[in-house]
Amino acid sequence: MMATEETIRKWLELVDEDLSVAKDLFKTRHWLYTAFMCHQVVEKMLKAYWVATRDDDPPYIHDHKRLAEGCGLYEKLTTEQRVFLTTIREMNIEARYREYKSRIAASLNEQNTQQLLQQTIEMQQWIRNQF
Repeated sequence: MMATEETIRKWLELVDEDLSVAKDLFKTRHWLYTAFMCHQVVEKMLKAYWVATRDDDPPYIHDHKRLAEGCGLYEKLTTEQRVFLTTIREMNIEARYREYKSRIAASLNEQNTQQLLQQTIEMQQWIRNQF
């Protein structure tokens, strides 16, 4: 059974909300949490596409590459987009140890976080255009 328009709409609403939060966090210079919300935006966008194009629910995973492969988008991605998926996957800090969070936080600054945010927006728009 294909997902209903309602299910897809709910995923896309979550994406829009998370992207708004990411932008707000960036404005307040919270690089680590901006990056985490970017991770969430891409994950939820992939899951929205999954439910729009498959007869099953997306798996409970946070691996962007596996989600993209599972819903048939991975082979359509450019090399740059594939590299971005690998980069953004590392920003999943939800259940990580303090040392991991500290290492990721130390790697982020205004410039590279702004780039992550821009790439997230581009990926979100690209996936939306694939619908």
